Amino acid sequence: MPWKKITMITAASVGLVLLSSCASYLEATPEVRTFQFSGTTLDVESHGVPTDLIASDRTDVEVTRRFSARSGAKEQSWTLVNGRLELVARCGGFANCDARFRVEVPATLTVLRSGQPTDLRGG
Repeated sequence: MPWKKITMITAASVGLVLLSSCASYLEATPEVRTFQFSGTTLDVESHGVPTDLIASDRTDVEVTRRFSARSGAKEQSWTLVNGRLELVARCGGFANCDARFRVEVPATLTVLRSGQPTDLRGG
C-alpha cells in the first residue's frame, strides 16, 4: 500500500512540474529569414502551426519564427521552392513545444494557405 501512495504522489508531482513549465512561443526568441520571391502566387504550408499572413510594402517574403521547445525532439525548417513556402516547427515523442509564424508578403501577391485562397491582413 505505501508504494501505491508514493507512486501516486510522484505522478502528481511530475504532472505539476510539467504544467508549470509549458512551452510558449511568446517566450521564444524570434528568428527571422528573408526569401527573395519574384512570382505572383505564394502557397504557404505551415502544417497546423498558427501563421499570420501579413500584406506589406515589402518586395521580398519575410518569415518570423517563434519556437519554444521544453522537451521532445525538435524539427524545424523553412524553405521556399517553386512558389511553395514550407514552414515546419514541431516536436516528436513526449513533447512540450509551442510555435507561431508571421509571414510578411508584398501586398500585390496572391497568397494561398495549404493550396486554398486566403485573406491577408495588413501589418
